[in-house]
Order: sequence, then C-alpha cells, then structure tokens
Amino acid sequence: MREARSKSRVQRPRSKVRSAEKTLDMGRWTLDSLRPSKSLGQNFLVNQGVITKIMEALSPESNETIIEIGPGKGALTAQLLEKAGLVIAVEFDRILIPLLRETFAARENFKLLADDALAVDFCEVIQPATQARVVANLPYNIATAILQRLIAYGSCITEMVLMLQREVVDRLIAHPGSKERGYISVLVEAYGEAEKLFDVAPGSFRPAPKVCSSVIRLRRKQQGPIAKDENLFWQLVGAGFAQRRKTILNNLRGAPPQLLELIKRHGGASIILCRAEIDLQRRAETLTLDEWIRLVRTLE
Repeated sequence: MREARSKSRVQRPRSKVRSAEKTLDMGRWTLDSLRPSKSLGQNFLVNQGVITKIMEALSPESNETIIEIGPGKGALTAQLLEKAGLVIAVEFDRILIPLLRETFAARENFKLLADDALAVDFCEVIQPATQARVVANLPYNIATAILQRLIAYGSCITEMVLMLQREVVDRLIAHPGSKERGYISVLVEAYGEAEKLFDVAPGSFRPAPKVCSSVIRLRRKQQGPIAKDENLFWQLVGAGFAQRRKTILNNLRGAPPQLLELIKRHGGASIILCRAEIDLQRRAETLTLDEWIRLVRTLE
C-alpha cells in the first residue's frame, strides 16, 4: 500500500495545536503538573495495572525498535525503555515535547520525534532498522486516521498494540453481517489479524473520558497485494459503504464519477455484481473480504 503514503495527509486544525511559544511561564510546567489538553483529545493513562497489561501484551525485546505514538506523561515510555532496544516516541504537543526530552535525556535508547503521527514516514524514522512495532493510546478524534496511516506502512510495521475507544475496536473486528462492519473493518481484515485484548474503564485515565476504551492487537498478514490495483479496490469498498442504508447496487450506481465511468464500461453496477455472484439487494456490511476481491476483479 505504498500508494497510500502519497495521498494528502489529514491535517489537524491549527486551533488545536497547543503551542509552547504561546504559553506564558513555561518554567512552571512539569510532567506531573501539566493538565491534559482538551483540544488535542488528551486523556493520560494513570492506571498502573493497565500499563502492566499493555507491557505484557507487547512484550518488547531488547533488540527491537518500538514506536510509541502519544507518550503523554511518559508512564508507559519509562517501562518501554527498560525492555526495548530503541523507543521512538512521537509527540505532537509542543508543551509535552521539552518535558519528555528532559525527563528521558539520560536514556540512550530514547528518541523523541516532535511531529504529527499523521505526517510521519514510519519506515524512514526507524532506519537503520527495517521493522518495528507500535504501541499507542490514540486520541479518539483522530484514531481512525492514524490507524489507516499505520496500515499503509505495513512493509515496516509488523504489529500494533493500540488503545482505542471501545466502539471503534468493535468496528475494527466486526464480521460480515454485523451492523458495526464498515470500510475500516474491511481494511483491517485485508491487511492484518485483529484481536481484542481487554477493556479499560474510564477511571483509568485523567481526565476520565465519557466512554470505555479497549486494547487491540493488530498483526500484519504475510501476503501479497489483495488486488492488481489496490487504489481501485479501496475506491470500490468506499463507494459500497457510502450510504449504509442503501444496497450495494444503489451505492455503486451513485459512485464517484471516475469509478462510475469504469463500472459503466464493464456493463454497469448490476452486471459486475452478477459476475461476482453477489445478490443485488445485499448491503455492503454483509460482504466478505473474498466477495470484495471478486467484485474488484470484474473491473480489472
């Protein structure tokens, strides 16, 4: 999926960037006293039992590189540094960055990347290593966007252990026929093996969010491309899920112009569905991954 990296990245609104330069009296901040930024969707994990369970799920090795997205106050970071060969922490908050740098300055296996996870070239930042694993407590407001970017770097990211909103995890692992199944479910199934590990109560964070969280493990599948033209495949899946209450037939008839023209050149939406042996009245959430693959092959 290297093509996915060339697409314009999702950008955070400028108003949501908490800038150290705009904050008075920076000297008064410490990791302990710093308050989470509501605009950045920060909820710091403070439950040591949950941190221990995440470490057990990840089980970092002394010779590997671990990428931590959103280290927050460094509670998990400190434990990662005791186990992993190299920890690359990606932090976007301009106030947290100098505090984290100062806290872990003495650790030779710590690298702080002051950047947006939605802009990072993960394969480049881990060099000379060629593979890494990811651990993250992702902000709810951009979790799906970051996950899609991580999947796009499957050539170098072999596994992820992620904390997400529970309903997002339910969508990621949703099977065909489930009302939770959507575009992101197909994406995860196509490129990885997903396993829900455990739930995390709101009281495990400061401040406590209004929703429950879950930790999920995603492992990269060892496989070739799922289609000759993967961009076409994902355009097709996206069109299929465009309006959930509509049938796959009606959604494909309303596909974006370029895709619709291609469908028409192959006989139209009803013809390609028949060729793929898919009932015209089915909805996108009922299709299996194999059926999506059969459907895109009718256009290749």
